[in-house]
Amino acid sequence: MKQNTRASMSDAQKFSLVRREAIYTGLALVGLIIFWLCAGFGTASLDVKIFHLPLWAVLGTVGVWFVAILISAVLSRVLFKDVDLGGDDDDSR
Repeated sequence: MKQNTRASMSDAQKFSLVRREAIYTGLALVGLIIFWLCAGFGTASLDVKIFHLPLWAVLGTVGVWFVAILISAVLSRVLFKDVDLGGDDDDSR
């Protein structure tokens, strides 16, 4: 059974968690951009076709979406945590 971390975290711990998640999300974006550059421009000289489309076109478009979905799934399962960031007045709504 998972321990409820929502109430047991201090504000400093919550901000540290948010900062860490933002840093890893930024690094994921940089990794995705590097993949896009390598997949799109790096494979432009190859004469490989997928469904009559050049490899660079497939990897530079659809391939980037698949990698972005994979990165998002990994980040959400491994890194992100559900933490209540609201104040006391959120319960009255």
